[in-house]
Amino acid sequence: MGKPGNARHYYLICVLLVLATVAVYWQVAGFDFINFDDNAYVIDNAGAQAGITPASIHWALTTTYQTTWIPLVWMSFMADHDMGSLILGSDKIDPRVCHITNLVLHIANVLLLFLILAWITGYPWRSAFVAAIFALHPLHVESVAWITERKDVLSTFFWLLTMLAYWRYVQQPDKRRYGYVLLAFVLGLMSKPMLVGLPIILLILDFWPLRRLGTGDKQISFNNALCEKIPLFVLMIPATMITWYAYNIEPIKKGAVFIHQPIGQRIANAFYSYIWYIGKMLLPQNLGVFYPFPGNTLPVWQILGAVILFLVLFMAAFRMMRMQPYVTAGWLWYVVTLLPVIGLIQVGKHGRADRFTYIPLIGLSIIIAWGIPDLLSRLKLTMRWRLVTHIFTVAIIVVLAICTYKQVSYWHNSFTLFSHTVQVTGPNDLAQYNLGGALQEEGRLVEAENHYRQSLRISPDDPGAMYSLGYVLAEQSKYAEAIKQFNHLLNAYPKYDPAHNYLGVILINQGHIDDAISHFRRALEINKENTDAKNNLQNALIQKQQAQ
Repeated sequence: MGKPGNARHYYLICVLLVLATVAVYWQVAGFDFINFDDNAYVIDNAGAQAGITPASIHWALTTTYQTTWIPLVWMSFMADHDMGSLILGSDKIDPRVCHITNLVLHIANVLLLFLILAWITGYPWRSAFVAAIFALHPLHVESVAWITERKDVLSTFFWLLTMLAYWRYVQQPDKRRYGYVLLAFVLGLMSKPMLVGLPIILLILDFWPLRRLGTGDKQISFNNALCEKIPLFVLMIPATMITWYAYNIEPIKKGAVFIHQPIGQRIANAFYSYIWYIGKMLLPQNLGVFYPFPGNTLPVWQILGAVILFLVLFMAAFRMMRMQPYVTAGWLWYVVTLLPVIGLIQVGKHGRADRFTYIPLIGLSIIIAWGIPDLLSRLKLTMRWRLVTHIFTVAIIVVLAICTYKQVSYWHNSFTLFSHTVQVTGPNDLAQYNLGGALQEEGRLVEAENHYRQSLRISPDDPGAMYSLGYVLAEQSKYAEAIKQFNHLLNAYPKYDPAHNYLGVILINQGHIDDAISHFRRALEINKENTDAKNNLQNALIQKQQAQ
C-alpha cells in the first residue's frame, strides 16, 4: 500500500477527470434516440413515459418487460420524463435529458472508481490512470452514448458504492456497515443482473489490494472471508431466478422463438472473445454497435490460438501471485466480470459487445497501472527516462480521448451509427436492417429497400427484415411484390400478426375486402392486443356493409 498522497492532488485529479470526460462526451447532449432498443426501452415504453407515479413504480417493480427485471432503470427513465417535463415542458421523454443522465452517471462512476482505488491502495496517480482509461476508452462509448444502456452506468454506480461500503466495513466491521454493503448490492441487482459476480470480486479485493487473507492480527482465513460473503451469495439466488424466468419462461408465454447456438460454438466464441476484448483494449479500432455471432465461421487456428493464449495468461497471472499480486487480482477481475456475458449462455444474436467491457477493463487497467511503475523501478531508470514515461502515459490518454470523441460522434443518430457499423463489421444483417429502418424514417425508401434486401441475403429467415421489405415495397406502390413478400413471410411465420395486418391493408386498397377481413381477423386471433388490426377490421366491415 502506498502513501495516502496530498489532498490537493485528489482534488486536482477529480477536476481533470471531470473536465476530460465532459469534453469528450458533452456532444451527446444533442443526440437523438436510435432505432435499436431505444424504442422499446423508452419511446414506446408506456411505464417509463408515465413518469413517477405509484402505478408506474408498481409496474417497474413487478414487470419483466424486455425479458429482464431492472426496476431502477425503469424508474430512472421515469425521472427523466419528469425532469424533461419540468425543464423543457415536454410530455414525452426527451433524448437530451436521457443522454445527460447517462453522462452524469458515467462521471460519478469515474470519480468513485478513482477515489476507491486511491483510498484503498494509497496510490492516487496510478488510480487516476485506471479512472482515466475507464472514462476515456472507446470501448466504453456504447455504455454511455446508448440510452438503452442506462443499465450499465446505473448498475456500475451501485457496484462501486458496494465496493466503497465494503471497504468501510473492512476498516471497522459492524452490522450497520455490512447493511450498507447489502443495500448497495441489492440496488445494483435491481439495475442489472450482471452484478451477480460482485461477491467474488470482493473476495479478490480481500486478496489485493486489501490484503486481508492470511494469519496476521488484522487478517482472516479464506474460509472466513468466504463465509462473510454468504448473505451476498444468498441475495444472488432470487436475482438469478428472476433473470432466468425473464429470459426463458416469459418469452415462451408470448410465443417467442429461441435460436440456440451449439455449445461447442459458444465455448469457442467465449475463448475468442476474451482475447478479442484484450486486443480491442490495446488497439480500439473498427468498433460497432453489433457484432454477429460467428457460428462456425471462426478459423480453427484462431480458436486454438485464443485458448492457448488465454491459458498462458491465466497461468502467468497465478505465477505472479506473491511478487505481483495486482496482476493476479486484475486478471481474475477481468475473467470473472466478463463470465456472465461471455456467451456461454447465449442471449440474442450477438457474438460480443463493447458494452460488456465497461467493468471488466478495470482489471486489465489495474495490471497496467501498477505493472509499468513496478517494471520501471526494477529497471532503475534515471529521472529523465521516468519523465519520458510520464509524457508517454499522458500521450496515451490524449490519444484515447481523441479516439473516443470520434467514436461518440457515430452515435448522433441511427443513420450515422449503423452506416459506420456496416462499414467496420463486415457482413452484418442487423446493422443492414437498422440502417434500412433509419433510411425509411427519412423517407428514402429505395435506399431502405436495398439495405433490407442486403440484410435478408445475410439472414434470409429474419421475420423483421421480411416485414420491413414488404412494407417499403407497398409504400412505393409495388403492391404485387409486397403481397408476394408478405405471403412468403407468413408461409415461414404464420403467427406473425403484423404481417397479417399490413397484408390486409394492401388487399383492401386493392379492392379485396373479404381477403383483407380474413387477415385482420387472423391477426387478432394471434394477438388480441393488436389495436391496428382491430381498427382496420372495424373499418373494413363498415366499408363492406356500405358496398352492399
